[in-house]
Amino acid sequence: MGFSSLIDILGSIIIGGLLFMILLRLTETATQNTYEYSGELTVQQNLVATVQLIEYDFRKIGYCADIAQIDPVNSILAADTSSITFVTDLATSSNPMGDGTLDVLQYYVGPTTELSHTPNPRDRKFYRVENGATPKSANLGITEFKILYFDALGDTLTCPVASPGEIQTMQINLKVENPAAYNKRYVYDAGRHESQYTSAFWRQIRLAARNLKNR
Repeated sequence: MGFSSLIDILGSIIIGGLLFMILLRLTETATQNTYEYSGELTVQQNLVATVQLIEYDFRKIGYCADIAQIDPVNSILAADTSSITFVTDLATSSNPMGDGTLDVLQYYVGPTTELSHTPNPRDRKFYRVENGATPKSANLGITEFKILYFDALGDTLTCPVASPGEIQTMQINLKVENPAAYNKRYVYDAGRHESQYTSAFWRQIRLAARNLKNR
């Protein structure tokens, strides 16, 4: 075997190795893109589902099919930054407009420690409680659920609101992230978050339940 043949073999090995490295890189990039696009879709779907539920229930604060059963002044029982309890008339399959009986509905988020098994250190369980029954929770990737309350003059009420009867409108901030990022890439540095977690944010400005105006 001549010297030139050895050079050809060595060159072939080098070129083959480079091509193999490029192929591995392309495969990794394709996998990452697929994972991230799938994560974005999941985050958007979770955000839409949560928003639809919140808007439907919150706009029925103080509502009852039998208006004689409810006092709009006492529609909101408790209000804090990340939790709210109010009176409404829940729909049923047989009574889609409500059965005229008052129900108590509560929304709140749990602590981050409840989902310590997920790579994302900020996601929390989202709770919905009907009439004090066992809380129903879901891990939708919610990392922020914040409510601001305003009185009839538009001034911000301090939380927890001492007199919920003063609430006329509210602002709802909701942020959803996927529970796991590609390769679990997450950095926390002095309060500044840098992550590869896909996120989506929604804000309802000055949400006003119609029955809150009937005071």
